[in-house]
Amino acid sequence: MRILGIDPGLQVCGYACIEAGSGQERLVEAGVIRTARSETLAEKLDRIADDITTLLGRFEPDMVAVEELYSHYAHPRTAILMGHARGVILQKCAEAGAEIKSFSATRIKKSITGNGRASKQQVQRTIQTLLSLGEPPEPDDVADAIAAAMCCVNSMSSIGLR
Repeated sequence: MRILGIDPGLQVCGYACIEAGSGQERLVEAGVIRTARSETLAEKLDRIADDITTLLGRFEPDMVAVEELYSHYAHPRTAILMGHARGVILQKCAEAGAEIKSFSATRIKKSITGNGRASKQQVQRTIQTLLSLGEPPEPDDVADAIAAAMCCVNSMSSIGLR
C-alpha cells in the first residue's frame, strides 16, 4: 500500500510517500513544495495545486494523509492563509479520486512517538529510527509529512486494515 503524507503550507509544503506492507514501512521519496515570497496568493496556490497533481500522478497513492490545521487565536491570519493551501491540496486529492485521511498534529505525534506533545526533534529522531534513515529528516515540513503518512499506516493497523 502506498500512502502520500502531506504537511500543508503556503510557503513550504512537505510531502512524503511511504510504502507499507508486511508490518514494514519504506520511504519512497520525501521533499517540499516551495513558493516564492514574491508570488501572489493566487500564484502560490496555483503552484501548490500543480505540484500536488504531479505528486499524485507520480506516486499513485492508495491513500493521502493530510495534517489538520492548528490555529492559535493570536494568529488568525496565518490559519486563514494555511486553510487556503490545505483546501487546494484536498481539492486536488479529491479530483484525483484519492482516499483522504486527516489527522491532528497531536494524534500524529502520539502515533509516532507515544507522546502527543513530542518536540519536532523527538519526531525526527523517531522517524529516523523507524525507517532506518542515515539522519533525521529535514526540514520539519518533510518530517511532518512522513509522520502523517506513518500515522495513517498505524491507524489502519489498529483497525486491522493492513
